[in-house]
Amino acid sequence: MLRENGIQKVKLFDADYDTLKALGKSGIEVMVGMPNDLLAPIAGSMKAAEKWVSENVSSHLSTNNVNIRYVAVGNEPFLATYNGTFLRTTYPALQNVQAALIKAGISNQVKATVPLNADVYESPNGLPSAGDFRADIHDFVLQIVKLLSDNGAPFTVNIYPFISLYIDPNFPVDYAFFDGNASPVNDGGTNYNNMFDANHDTLVWALQKNGFGNLPVIIGEIGWPTDGDRNANLDYARRFNQGFMSHVSGGKGTPMRPGPIDAYLFSLIDEDAKSIQPGNFERHWGVFYFDGQPKYTLNLGTTNSGLVPARGVQELEKKWCILKPDAKLTDPQVAPTVSYACSLGDCTSLGYQTSCGSLDSQGNISYAYNSYYQIHNQLDSACKFQGLATVTRSDPSVGSCKFSIQIKPYYGAAAHRLSSIEKTLCSILFLVLFLWTTQ
Repeated sequence: MLRENGIQKVKLFDADYDTLKALGKSGIEVMVGMPNDLLAPIAGSMKAAEKWVSENVSSHLSTNNVNIRYVAVGNEPFLATYNGTFLRTTYPALQNVQAALIKAGISNQVKATVPLNADVYESPNGLPSAGDFRADIHDFVLQIVKLLSDNGAPFTVNIYPFISLYIDPNFPVDYAFFDGNASPVNDGGTNYNNMFDANHDTLVWALQKNGFGNLPVIIGEIGWPTDGDRNANLDYARRFNQGFMSHVSGGKGTPMRPGPIDAYLFSLIDEDAKSIQPGNFERHWGVFYFDGQPKYTLNLGTTNSGLVPARGVQELEKKWCILKPDAKLTDPQVAPTVSYACSLGDCTSLGYQTSCGSLDSQGNISYAYNSYYQIHNQLDSACKFQGLATVTRSDPSVGSCKFSIQIKPYYGAAAHRLSSIEKTLCSILFLVLFLWTTQ
């Protein structure tokens, strides 16, 4: 699917062996990820760093012919909500990974970087030219920046206009997009017509002020979710992602950095088991649904048409689990069974102004039951719910609210480690980010 869509580069959040092996001989460039929970052990042991690089980078380069270009050391480790958990282990981990790459003789081919959230820098007056790294982490970021610069590695930053809109009800909606409809922000004679350019150049100003004005910048994540919030929908996602693709494809760059922009579009497919602590939208960033079908028309400039769907994906039977028509909504088992279904299923499409926001009470209950039922591969025992549920072959989908059908179980040749293709996707491919470059 990646190759048929002309995707040349992907970003992973871990180093799953099967995923990397599958990317071998594909020609697709890979950024392999080291999760945050490995930062402390890698920071504390050079031997651990060498072992990790040997197993997750060197072996794939030599044995599986995987085109690994970057190692992402951690993922947004300085995020403010982490309260400094990874503040003192990120740089030592980066140091040790870099040293391990050098020792392995692959540091010219593979560069180590740290994907950081855009909250590591700020501007007191909202203008890019006043940008600098946050005072409380300033020295920690500069350590990383210097190491990146010394080793010819890029600064990797994740920029999300959607999040700004999500947390600030007064944020000007049009400024999040690339249509040119927003009132521009004037920064000393330079006009910014969209948030991405302004945010990006706030970082560039921060780098410049600290003596690293020429450090390359990669956008590690950018995208727009399609459900789980009133601003997360197909129209906005299409508008943003297509706008961004058009914005970067011209090669103009930003006022402070004219020229090509490298950016990974987040994400490949939806993640139905991702934490929703930041918001229900977290499970809906994909440009493809979990079954590999495109959500909307998106021209990447890499094919003659829009997105190319995955081929050969087979669904289970067309049957759904719903609340029995004669069940009473006042039954005391309704609430606990729905809570149980949602805790082990995915109910993030239910809620105010979401894709299933117009369902009535019976519809909401049925949606929860069906989510659990499909995730459990339509087992008869997964559609009981204290006698309140029944299986139907009549599609209960209504309008924009789609009641899903699970895809057929897939079992690997080695061991039955994964119970379905969807679980394979959700544990592996949802971690893949597209990268388009105008170079």
